[in-house]
Amino acid sequence: MKEYDVVIVGGGHNGLVAAAYLAGAGKRVLVLERLEATGGAAVSKRAFTGVDARLSRYSYLVSLLPRKIVDELGLRFAVRRRRISSYTPQGDRGLLVDAGDEARTREQFVRLTGSEREFEAWRRFYAMTGQVARRVFPTLTEPLPTRAELERRVDDRAAWEALFERPLGETVEEVFADDTVRGVVLTDALIGTFTHAHDPSLRQNRCFLYHVIGGGTGDWDVPIGGMGAFTDALADAARAAGAEIVTGAEVTGIATDGAVAEVAYGDGHTVGARDVLVNASPHALAALLGEPSGPKPEGAQLKVNMLLRRLPRLRDAAVDPREAFAGTFHIAEGYGQLQRAYEQAAAGAVPDAPPSEIYCHSLTDPSILSPELAAQGVHTLTLFGLHAPARLFAADPTGVKERLLAATLAQLDAVLAEPIADCLAVDAQGRPCLEAKSPLDLEREVGLPGGHIFHRDLAWPYAPEGASGGGAEGDSAPGGDVTRATGRWGVGTGHANVFLCGAGAVRGGGVSGVPGHNAAMAVLEKTR
Repeated sequence: MKEYDVVIVGGGHNGLVAAAYLAGAGKRVLVLERLEATGGAAVSKRAFTGVDARLSRYSYLVSLLPRKIVDELGLRFAVRRRRISSYTPQGDRGLLVDAGDEARTREQFVRLTGSEREFEAWRRFYAMTGQVARRVFPTLTEPLPTRAELERRVDDRAAWEALFERPLGETVEEVFADDTVRGVVLTDALIGTFTHAHDPSLRQNRCFLYHVIGGGTGDWDVPIGGMGAFTDALADAARAAGAEIVTGAEVTGIATDGAVAEVAYGDGHTVGARDVLVNASPHALAALLGEPSGPKPEGAQLKVNMLLRRLPRLRDAAVDPREAFAGTFHIAEGYGQLQRAYEQAAAGAVPDAPPSEIYCHSLTDPSILSPELAAQGVHTLTLFGLHAPARLFAADPTGVKERLLAATLAQLDAVLAEPIADCLAVDAQGRPCLEAKSPLDLEREVGLPGGHIFHRDLAWPYAPEGASGGGAEGDSAPGGDVTRATGRWGVGTGHANVFLCGAGAVRGGGVSGVPGHNAAMAVLEKTR
């Protein structure tokens, strides 16, 4: 049986980050990837037959990736900031938030709401979240702080209470009066998270926090060359450092006594390792270990990829579509609309007005299109629908997806001056360039449990209750909630030589590389 220092289960971006760090430190590293290519959900694909456009098919924006990971691994990868933060249409009007022009944004608020009150509230609120971001984001690649330590880092009692202790809806309703503005704020709390503004579990607060701390600014940036450019650079870095990567190699079991481990994969292959890093969900890890996995997490989104012959015209003639679609374009995401959609989905029904948000990658980065497509004015369009829990699709996966897609596009059409269908490009067979992915599709295609894009509910970025912040790396059940010690780096599993390096680790979620970095640091500390 071949022996390695580290075997990494899964070649998604976090597994590749860990591989590059560990191989660079002189470890013998093997990466086993189930699919035929690395990258996991962070890939670029030509999704439409005969059309030379490389779409970020699953994950599509970058916020939580620390610059230090890019620099330390020597990656040839960059992101580009979006000048327009968001556009939210309301009939023949709308709200355009221009990150590069405060005066213009102020005018937009006045145009929509009739006064400067909401703009001033917006400015104060995001100044507060910006300060929290600058203090919390650097801790993501440090040993896991305790709750008290992180609160001291934040050093703002009002901000701590608003983000960490009270349901976010209370703060949103105290600070903002306009329904549209409230909805724009709340959407960051609902990405991939099926919840509502006043959920006492505060899962909405956790989701919101991760969305506003990214990069120390909260900006969500466009990956140049598509998301696959990032994971291709990572795979190159890992191989250059000496890591061995095997694709088409599905891991079927992990056995460990805490000192050494055996990893079974493929058709009867077994390898030995001192340490195993798992770039899969805690639910999947429990199954690999033969342990109870607990309830499966539940994803709650519809992901739609489109290619357009041209951008559609807006009902709001005062806004250029090239600006409106360059940022996050909010659809049916008023505060009241979000609550109604949640209530309908929670009751098992497809929402009447499904909320979603759209952005156009190619407006910021045309390199994902062939020169011919770019010259023709072709553009990509990515739609992320909220409040679409996996339970809705269970009885009739295809039928429900078709109904939800139709209802979602109808909400988009309601704010356009022409139907989106009239703008769709066609592939080599004359079919419209549109594909939709439900949570069930995401589970089947890229192994997200229940289609959950974060592998399970996001955890606070501090040591879970009962953690000492030091000592052995963790004692929480692999498939359970993050409620007990997960070690200095937040990646422990209850087995001394098995670590989570995926989104289900503490401080996981999003395209960040953070859990990959932290799992690598845990191994290097352990073996020094």
